[in-house]
Amino acid sequence: MLHEEGVVKYQLRFTLSAPPQWDDYPNLESWRRLLFHLGLVGQDPKRYQGLAYGNVSQRLAGDRFVISATQTGGKAYLSSEHYCLVESADPTVNQVVAKGCQPPSSEALTHASVYRASAAVRAVMHGHSPEIWRCSDRLALRATPAMAEYGTPAMAEAVREQVRKQPEHGIIVMKGHPDGVIAYADTPRRAALSLIDTLAKTWSLALRARY
Repeated sequence: MLHEEGVVKYQLRFTLSAPPQWDDYPNLESWRRLLFHLGLVGQDPKRYQGLAYGNVSQRLAGDRFVISATQTGGKAYLSSEHYCLVESADPTVNQVVAKGCQPPSSEALTHASVYRASAAVRAVMHGHSPEIWRCSDRLALRATPAMAEYGTPAMAEAVREQVRKQPEHGIIVMKGHPDGVIAYADTPRRAALSLIDTLAKTWSLALRARY
């Protein structure tokens, strides 16, 4: 539901602490900034009740991962204080355990499901794109059911099933999350580029229709 955009629906056990520190922060943040400039991550007063949208994450050891904090999509640049560490996440009990300066994104449970589904995945990019949504059938993109809403165990399980079908990398359209799209791969670069490439394909389709 659009009016629920950005609302955390899982049970959160959050500890206020120092920001996470990891060596690949500049790389993850650089690709996030590119997604911001392309409008795949951002904030628009005319969309989603003016709330920020989009988030990125990167796996650390095991199933632990860093993720952009809640409602940071509208910022062009994120420092380490705008990321938090998810220490554990269990979709079966709808719970996330995290720490940092700010709570994790409302999509943390979905990111966790991607990592749990495939050990090959090291990065997840979640953006919003009306263009990709409109062209998802024409591009034969995989999708989650419309009844699986964002940030819920149902969405987490639906995403997990799709990742298991294509465990190395891929794009998933979130039909229960208006305009929502997830890209995943073994590096932030590959995940971001797959999302950008898919957006470019939608522009190509639009241009072909005009000419």
